[in-house]
Amino acid sequence: MRPATLILRVGGGCDVDPEHLLDVFVEQRRRFVRVLERFTPEDWTGPTRCADWSAHEVVRHLCDTTALMAGMADRALAAGFDPRSTPNDWLTASAGESPDATLARLAATTEELRSVARAQMIDGRNFDVALPYGPMDWTVLVLHGFWDSWIHERDILLARGAVHRTDGDATVYATAYGLFIAAVVSSMFGDQVQHEELKLGGDGCGVFDLDGRGAVTLTVNRTIATAGPSAAEVADALAGRTRLAAALGDRSINSLALSRLADFFNTPVE
Repeated sequence: MRPATLILRVGGGCDVDPEHLLDVFVEQRRRFVRVLERFTPEDWTGPTRCADWSAHEVVRHLCDTTALMAGMADRALAAGFDPRSTPNDWLTASAGESPDATLARLAATTEELRSVARAQMIDGRNFDVALPYGPMDWTVLVLHGFWDSWIHERDILLARGAVHRTDGDATVYATAYGLFIAAVVSSMFGDQVQHEELKLGGDGCGVFDLDGRGAVTLTVNRTIATAGPSAAEVADALAGRTRLAAALGDRSINSLALSRLADFFNTPVE
C-alpha cells in the first residue's frame, strides 16, 4: 500500500516506511534488469542523457552505487567526493567488463542491498550515515540511492525513445527526494528556499510542501488527487536534465533557488 504521507527533515526524524521504500526500489530495479536483458550490443553502446556516458557506463555506475550502499553502515562517503567526477573514477575498476558481466553484477548487488537492508529492519537498527548535507538515517541513504537509480534509468531509456515503466510510488519517492535535496543544496549555497507548495500531477501526484525556514522539511500529502505539472518531469528538471521553469509551467515558485542542484551538476569540474 502506498504511503499517504512522506516527511523528510534535515537534523530530525524522517517519516519514511523503510520496508515499503525497499520494496519499491527492488521492484523497480528488477524491472529494469528485465529491460536490460533484451539490449543488443548497439543498445549498450548507445548514448544517454549523461553526455559522457553510454548506457553500459550508466549501468556500471549503478552497480558501483548499489554495492557502496550495501556496505555503508556507520560509514561516510569518502572525503572529497564530487558527484560530477568521483563516479568517473569508480568506473576505472570495471573498464573492459562485458555487458553480460555488468548485468549480472547489477542483479547481484541489488539482491545484496536487499538482504543487508532486510537484516537492518529485522534487528531494528537505525544509524546515521554522513551524507554531504549532514548525518541522516540509513533509510535516507537508500532513498538517495533509489533517486539516483530512477533518474539514471530514465537517462538510458528516454534517450533511446523507450518508455520508462514506473509507478506512482516510485515517482513520488524520486520527486520528493529531488525536491528535498534541491532545497538542501540551495541552502548550502546561501539561497534558502522559504516555503513552497507544489501540486503535481501524473504518476506520483500529490501536494509537496517544502519549508526551508530553518531546517529543511518536506511533507508530501498523497491523499488528495491533484492536477498540475508532471511529477516525473519535475524530478528530471531538479536533477538537471531539463529546465525547472519549463517543467513547472506558469507555477509561481522560486525555481531559481531550487535549480542550484541542477546548475551544480551541469557545471564543469575545474
